[in-house]
Amino acid sequence: MPALLGTEDVVGAAPRRRGAGGLLLVVAGLAAVVLSIAGAITLGPADVSLVNIRDVLLNHVGLADVPVRAVKDAIVWEERLPRALTAAACGAGLGVCGAVLQALLHNPLADPFLLGISSGASTGAVVIGVLGLGGSVLGLSGGAFVGALLAFGLVVLLAGLSGGGTDRVILAGVAGTQFFSALTSFVIFAFADSDETRGVMFWLLGSLEGVRWDDVVLCAAVVCAGTVWCLRQTHALDAFSFGDDVADSLGIHVTRTRMLLLALTAVITATLVSIAGAIGFVGLVLPHAARFLVGPRHARLLPATVLVGAVFMVWVDAVSRVAFQPTPLPVGVGTALIGVPAFVLILLRRRRVL
Repeated sequence: MPALLGTEDVVGAAPRRRGAGGLLLVVAGLAAVVLSIAGAITLGPADVSLVNIRDVLLNHVGLADVPVRAVKDAIVWEERLPRALTAAACGAGLGVCGAVLQALLHNPLADPFLLGISSGASTGAVVIGVLGLGGSVLGLSGGAFVGALLAFGLVVLLAGLSGGGTDRVILAGVAGTQFFSALTSFVIFAFADSDETRGVMFWLLGSLEGVRWDDVVLCAAVVCAGTVWCLRQTHALDAFSFGDDVADSLGIHVTRTRMLLLALTAVITATLVSIAGAIGFVGLVLPHAARFLVGPRHARLLPATVLVGAVFMVWVDAVSRVAFQPTPLPVGVGTALIGVPAFVLILLRRRRVL
């Protein structure tokens, strides 16, 4: 008669199965990201095949010397590939920031722009683009980054002066968002001409036009480093999901951990917004989609959000780029068109739960 399994075998089997399932999900997600990027590159008025993409990549990484037309090489390597990679980084980064903020603030409707970062970036970009203040030193992206960090600093200051806590952070974020939005509108109304207004508004709606390899490197480095650091805090994020008292009872320094994670999400969001403009609803909706797939535990939720966010943004940008040729639709408009209905579904679902 075969020996019975010991208790340790029975207990250890489930974690092993969960680990294998999680690894399979990650592999499938990475494959989906790669295929999405490849598929997005093939879309556009110029005919580019997967074979062309393969040849261009092999040539540029030094693994082959395949003859490729200069035009197709430029389209793939200088235009579409950097744009697709930046879109993937933006989707992954904004999704992770949304998942972290929803746990930190114990609010399923929190997103990266709740802290006034997007509005501050818009103000910084407008000050550079319209008024020209500091433009020779910072540039449009640099001004947006500085404005985003200033807005985050103001929100943190207001939240601290009002007593702290998640509700104070949210209220301070709303106040900061409204203030910087009004300031942006005032500068455009009072000082911008028609050409400047058109250019600035296109950026404010979110755009990946003109991104280059240095933008890819910056976005990828910030998103990867930030995601790794957040993955080291999954235990704390799980605790924050149940409230500050639970986190404190588990030995987590609530105020310090919250402020560090808030600052990290601010830096990630500010970097992405400075490159791509205001891309809304990604950080709000995608964590819920990933939570539906893998559950609420952040050790699984964060990697799933990275992969779902990357795939989502690559395809939204690709469709926005080709559906309204010759003028591409701002990618922020595309995410909003999808995000608003999803936002409504989240509200209705929570109403049924309550």
